[in-house]
Amino acid sequence: MSRVAFYGSSLLSSYWNGAATYYRGLLRALAALGHDITFYEPDAYDRGAHRDIAPPGWARVVVWEASPRGLAAAAAQASEADVVIQASGVGYEDEDLLHAVMAAARPGALRIFWDVDAPATLALLRAEPDHPLRRMLPDLDMVLTYGGGAPVMAAYRALGARACRPIYNALDPDTHRPAPAEARFAADLSFLGNRLPDRETRVGEFLVRPALLRPDQRFLLAGSGWGGAAFPGNLRVHGHLGTADHNTFNASARMVLNIARDSMAATGFSPATRVFEAAGAGACLVTDAWEGIGMFLEPGREILVARDGADVAEALTSVGAEDCRRIGARARARLLAEHTYAHRAEEVDGILRRLSPGTGHPMEATL
Repeated sequence: MSRVAFYGSSLLSSYWNGAATYYRGLLRALAALGHDITFYEPDAYDRGAHRDIAPPGWARVVVWEASPRGLAAAAAQASEADVVIQASGVGYEDEDLLHAVMAAARPGALRIFWDVDAPATLALLRAEPDHPLRRMLPDLDMVLTYGGGAPVMAAYRALGARACRPIYNALDPDTHRPAPAEARFAADLSFLGNRLPDRETRVGEFLVRPALLRPDQRFLLAGSGWGGAAFPGNLRVHGHLGTADHNTFNASARMVLNIARDSMAATGFSPATRVFEAAGAGACLVTDAWEGIGMFLEPGREILVARDGADVAEALTSVGAEDCRRIGARARARLLAEHTYAHRAEEVDGILRRLSPGTGHPMEATL
């Protein structure tokens, strides 16, 4: 059993925190393999007022004050761990926190950077050769990423990382499962995602344009930040959606839409959490096109792929309700067989074992 200190945005709240369900599924599965996990999250972005879950039994959660003093106190606790991990996008002085956390790690502890937005991080590191993370990469044992496949692995190695491995999103079958439909989330096509600059244009193409092309059908948009935006009358805006409602949301629409952010779509091999959550609920998914979809779900059989908004509108017309149910059932079966967080935790557990003290860095030659 290893003691893991994990510094991330939030385990308790998904408010402006798309990585929450990723952290929950993966860390719970790691705890089931015997790892002792403490999650350190800053009291920032009003997340404490929007908690989705109580502190879980499978991890200790330390909420630290978002101040220099709070940062220093939280970072100092890294000295008690066998494995010290900092994720990207913590939300308070990330570079200072990374330096303090890794400096506090005891000799022999594994030191890992876990990038949950690798395309954006890599663009930043290329633009800033003296960025603190770029300087630290050669001294870290490993970089793990939320996705990105071979392009991201090669890019991190080129910037000096010893090794890089994607740990993809996955299905947590205990959390994301079929649920009864509810009228409040009824729609022909639904999308869940917060309003972000590199997503908004793609939402216009893949959600708003189909709504304009199919005025007789119902569309639903959930997520933070969309208030005040102009949408057609058949597109309803819900606002922030807590994780307790995700299954019902996904089960109540005829189709559920996945829209990648610009950087994720350009890099490929970066399936969002909603892909696994929606498929886990048995939803019929339609996704914008990006390289690597077939690694997770088979296009045309387990997921529908759209090149643009016109393709989305065509699917809404040509794919009936029974076909949608069959597609959703196939997707759920595929993910249960190959892509659960238990599968991902086995990957991470193997990495930690191979990198444990005394083994050197054998993964450098293979990743």
